[in-house]
Amino acid sequence: MEPSDLADVLSAVRAFIRKEVVPLEEQIDAEDAIPERIIATCKEMGLYGFAIPEEYGGLGMTLTEEAQLAFELGWTTPALRSLFGTNNGIAGQVLLVGGTEEQKKSWLPRLASGEITASFGLTEADAGSDPSGLATTARRDGGDWVINGSKRYITNAPVADVLMVFARTNPEAAGNRGISTFLVPAGTPGLSIGPKDHKMGQFGAWTADVHLDDVRVPAEALVGGDAGIDQGFLTAAKCLAHGRAHIAALCVGMAGRLVHESVEFAKTREQGGRPIASFQLIQGLIADSVTDHYAGRALVLDVARAYDAGTDKVQGPSAAKYFASEMVGRVADRAVQVHGGAGYMRGVAVERFYRDARLFRIYEGTSQIQQVIIARQALGRAARG
Repeated sequence: MEPSDLADVLSAVRAFIRKEVVPLEEQIDAEDAIPERIIATCKEMGLYGFAIPEEYGGLGMTLTEEAQLAFELGWTTPALRSLFGTNNGIAGQVLLVGGTEEQKKSWLPRLASGEITASFGLTEADAGSDPSGLATTARRDGGDWVINGSKRYITNAPVADVLMVFARTNPEAAGNRGISTFLVPAGTPGLSIGPKDHKMGQFGAWTADVHLDDVRVPAEALVGGDAGIDQGFLTAAKCLAHGRAHIAALCVGMAGRLVHESVEFAKTREQGGRPIASFQLIQGLIADSVTDHYAGRALVLDVARAYDAGTDKVQGPSAAKYFASEMVGRVADRAVQVHGGAGYMRGVAVERFYRDARLFRIYEGTSQIQQVIIARQALGRAARG
């Protein structure tokens, strides 16, 4: 993307978020829904396909460009980004990384336009950060595949038009081997979606359980065709690395908003006849958050550049996700502290962001999983004893 085009996109998204979405944040949180007009605008702006190549109808952003976009998206409720995050991220990337050309041409343009919404069905009750416990199975039956199992906490499942379902195709394979990915359209007989989960935060972003009871799909539903058999987790791992860098950038954007809220409150809230901004202990809290924000932003951009250059697509994204998700939690905690009692009240932005931020340390690989990945990359075989 040309620098001037990127600047135009970022400017338009910034204006849209701050003028149109921020005023609706409390409504979104209370109603657990994004207004339809906001969804329509996101589609018009190309946000459903920012990471999908131009040849398939997307904006074709590099990860470095995408990180800058995520900085803007992080300024508001993460439920907004969740609308189209899976299309661009772990679901769309499954097709980009592992799909056949026919699958890419069939699905990616519709993902990029927002005509369809995708979900990524990997997590199960006993298979989250560690996929070795994956229990969903897919067996051949003539020219079809028959899938059985259940998935948990699947983002956008209640509104998904297609689900990328990970299933064990080789029951003899150990650990994360023997897993394949299938395109399962909504409405396929045997596919059912549970009720929406009632979460701690991130209201407006819907998750639910997914149940597959003798779901039959044709051979062409196997991502990658025959070459994709037993390659599902390798594909997922590549997609998750991209997603981790994106989530890190989103956390940086949210930290920027929290710093802004803290600064503005400290300037106007008075104690003892003067703004609390004049108290050095308040200044210390804000200084720590400003520094955390700077560090996170610099780390994410450096990691994104290395990812785009192909020099680090594993350790860097994990380090960025680990640091930034922990960092935004610290910044959110300080923001509540700066606000005092007001920071604990519903209807105050920092209270909502405090709840929203907690999830970032869990999904797309917990902080502990990131520590394992980072350490194993650094230590090599020695890390395995």
